[in-house]
Amino acid sequence: MERVGDDMIFEEILSRLPAKVVCRFKCVSKQWCYELSTPKFVFIHARRVGNSIQKKLLSLKENSIVVDDIVAGNLEEDTSKIVTFPYDVHPSFLCIICLFNGLILVCIKRSYSELVLWNPTTRRFKLISDDYFIRHFGRHNDTGGMYFDEDNDLKVLHINCYFDKLTARVYSRRHDTWRQLNFLSGTQLASNFYSCCFRCYL
Repeated sequence: MERVGDDMIFEEILSRLPAKVVCRFKCVSKQWCYELSTPKFVFIHARRVGNSIQKKLLSLKENSIVVDDIVAGNLEEDTSKIVTFPYDVHPSFLCIICLFNGLILVCIKRSYSELVLWNPTTRRFKLISDDYFIRHFGRHNDTGGMYFDEDNDLKVLHINCYFDKLTARVYSRRHDTWRQLNFLSGTQLASNFYSCCFRCYL
């Protein structure tokens, strides 16, 4: 009997499983943990999950963060689960900026702003804001998004428009650094304000 190759196991079998089940398989060996954490596997898994009829709805309630199941476009009853944000912050101080492959980019709005990459399924998180984020995150002045570059490095894009000055910065998860981009000035754009869009940013 012919042995099933690793590519078949990871890309065709395990990539079809729910994220929580995949996390359990990371305990099989160091090799499996590595393979199930690569950007390639994450991309394949996210694409398969994205095509599934079952989705998740994350809601910031008055005093809690709740996840519900949505099947075939309908909210399932009695599936609500309360999830815990990694920082001791009231949900009213949280702003979800964008979603990407199971990751959520969250802004903590206090006297200063902090950006956090958070995966509610694996409960992993990373504070990525630096000294630049001293001002309050504004819904109409800031926007952002996430993407993988050609080297499979997760990037976070943050754009801020404040008093006609536009600043665009990109964070690299691989290097844990921010860099500023040369971008159009605010006066060259049709508006000085942005509204968050989860599918497209210009």
